[in-house]
Amino acid sequence: MVTRQAGQPKSILILGGTAEARSLAAGLIGLGFDVTSSLAGRTQAPIHPPGAVRVGGFGGAAGLARYLQENSFTHLVDATHPYAAAISRNAIEAAQSTGVPLLRLMRPPWTPARDAVWLDVAGADEAATALPAGASVLLTTGHADLQTYLQRSDCRFVIRVIEKPVLTLPDHARLLVSRPPYDLAKELALMRDCAITHLVAKNSGGGQTAAKLEAANALGVTTIMLARPHYASAPEVESVEAALTVLSA
Repeated sequence: MVTRQAGQPKSILILGGTAEARSLAAGLIGLGFDVTSSLAGRTQAPIHPPGAVRVGGFGGAAGLARYLQENSFTHLVDATHPYAAAISRNAIEAAQSTGVPLLRLMRPPWTPARDAVWLDVAGADEAATALPAGASVLLTTGHADLQTYLQRSDCRFVIRVIEKPVLTLPDHARLLVSRPPYDLAKELALMRDCAITHLVAKNSGGGQTAAKLEAANALGVTTIMLARPHYASAPEVESVEAALTVLSA
């Protein structure tokens, strides 16, 4: 376990890859803190935050703990995507083993509008089963579990991803490669043009992709929402502003 000296300057490691993580890095640097952001390296052309950046995994919780100690970080912030369950679990273990304080920045989940047609499901298997025959689906859950959905050859899919997946898509699926943020007008046009009847999404929260929910609600499209993974208890805030307040105290 690392022992901190009174008055030691704060050196903060941000587990990032989200818009909030980039904003937090900029804010902390503006306050004069030493900040390093860590990106998983799964995206070929990630948007880098200001400050120092490292790319790639740590080798599990033990590797993250070792990195924290070797680089004398005083604070660890988990600002990863709400579905990045593995690194979030590793962050808890590494913080506990090193004594480095952990703060989780977790954007709040979306909630359905009063008149939305919305179905909460536990995962991809349940989501795929919930699709009725003949459904025209906008699938926005990323690369994971694509095969689970594509087994539904009685449905049509528009698969929207940031980067092209490795697998070859069958005839009942088309690929749409694009990067958020998305606005309401374009989401409405996409759903109308593709005659979308169902939206399958992860409950990522935030504003960059929320327009698809508003568009789905406006058009009567059924939203099938995958639940977030469970996280062990940790100090947590829901906004960059709150994180800056905690870390600058």
